[in-house]
Amino acid sequence: MAPLAALLIQSRFPGRVSSRLNAGGAAIAGNPYGLIDALRKIESASKQLPLDANPATAHMFIIKPFSAGGVLALFSTHPPTERRIQALMDLR
Repeated sequence: MAPLAALLIQSRFPGRVSSRLNAGGAAIAGNPYGLIDALRKIESASKQLPLDANPATAHMFIIKPFSAGGVLALFSTHPPTERRIQALMDLR
């Protein structure tokens, strides 16, 4: 029951931790542009070279290693990269 409960709690707050970490990184760097550029590069590279990932380790990736759609997207551990970039741009 505990893993199911954790999954439900995690899906309730998608991206909150990522947003705080992104904002913290941008604050340390002085501006969000470097992080935005890095996210775009990582996203681009992941589309060119498939990630050899185990679903049990998906939460440890910087970006979402699997493309989940439909109901599975509700349990995603990562917000979409474009949403992360937009949140960083809003910090300016």
